[in-house]
Amino acid sequence: MNILLRSAVIVDPKSKHHLKKRDILIENGKITKIGASVSNEKNVREIILPNLHISQGWFDPGVSFGEPGFEERETIHNGLTTAACSGFTHVAVNTNTNPVADSKSNIKFLKSKAENHAVNLYPLGTLSVGGKGIDMAELFDMKNEGAIAFYDYKRSISNANLLKIALQYSQGFSGLVQSFPYERSISVNGIVNEEVNSTKLGLKGIPALAEELQIIRDLYILEYTGGQLHIPTISTKKSVDLIKEAKKNKLQVSCSVSINNLFLTDDKLETFDTNYKLLPPLRTSVDTKALLKGLKEGIIDGVTSDHDPMDVEHKKTEFDHAFFGSIGLESCFGALNKLTGVEMAVEGLTRLKPIFGIEKGEISEGMKADLTLFDPEKKWTFTNEDIRSTSKNSAMLGETLKGKPYGVYSNKKLVLAN
Repeated sequence: MNILLRSAVIVDPKSKHHLKKRDILIENGKITKIGASVSNEKNVREIILPNLHISQGWFDPGVSFGEPGFEERETIHNGLTTAACSGFTHVAVNTNTNPVADSKSNIKFLKSKAENHAVNLYPLGTLSVGGKGIDMAELFDMKNEGAIAFYDYKRSISNANLLKIALQYSQGFSGLVQSFPYERSISVNGIVNEEVNSTKLGLKGIPALAEELQIIRDLYILEYTGGQLHIPTISTKKSVDLIKEAKKNKLQVSCSVSINNLFLTDDKLETFDTNYKLLPPLRTSVDTKALLKGLKEGIIDGVTSDHDPMDVEHKKTEFDHAFFGSIGLESCFGALNKLTGVEMAVEGLTRLKPIFGIEKGEISEGMKADLTLFDPEKKWTFTNEDIRSTSKNSAMLGETLKGKPYGVYSNKKLVLAN
């Protein structure tokens, strides 16, 4: 599809047009003309939207769609459409499916379900067979089929030797290993952050130590083996300090933070709303401030929506028995932009691209058009009507957000939310 974007403010520090209002002509998937006023000689479709801003397409390093096995939570097709309307042109899909993606045939299936879509789907393969943390999965075969990293979704690698071997083995093909920071033996049956609120509410706690102890161990292993390690969804102040020190020591470690842990605190638990039952759990304001500072300083490499659709029967139940998880694609940018402002928000949603092997181009003539369209100033309240996901379990319901995506242009396709 050929289009002409009218009066769009370009948010891209790599571009000479950064923060300038421009017309952008896109033909056959490439940016062919950028200027203060571009004539529409070929009579292509013109896109005129209030306070239109564009940036490089956003990347979410950790989303869950359910399919295969849990299609009642979310299908790949609906998940990708939700991602597009939420401003994401690239998503890495987690391994919490049935069966899990632990072989090249599973990876091939996921990629086939995303063919001809505006959003690029990148499968994550499990680190271990069946995601059980015992035997290493077929990492090399999955990498060749298109897996961009290896991750037993939200399951800590209790077997230290498995992580050691995976980090050593994956170096031969530049594989990226992920390790969820959660030492479960420290928090048997824990469901919320262990702090004043957990005690007051009588809910079993997950101490910050459970996360930090796992990170310390994993960093020691990384120092011994070398390789590339990504730590998804850190949530504590101490975790930021640990990763800062590791980067200072030149270890190849990266990390992400969930928008939930940046935007919300465990004060929300007072309502006993199971939408706030998350893993990692919501922490204190001391942690959220440290996480935000870490993101701005580049210690935290990027932000994930941590999109995890969950069916009603596993959320509308007693807090102890409810499953962890919240959807997040639809509200991610509005929450992040409210906290950081537009330039940092865009950076937080694109900075992880090179770490996961995704090209981070620039908005200039001759470049491939991989763009997110949005209004960074729109103030709105997130309600059920804003949810495009099949599941409705959102921790952001009722929150006032700032900034709303219009959609994306990617893979020669334009997808607009309305």
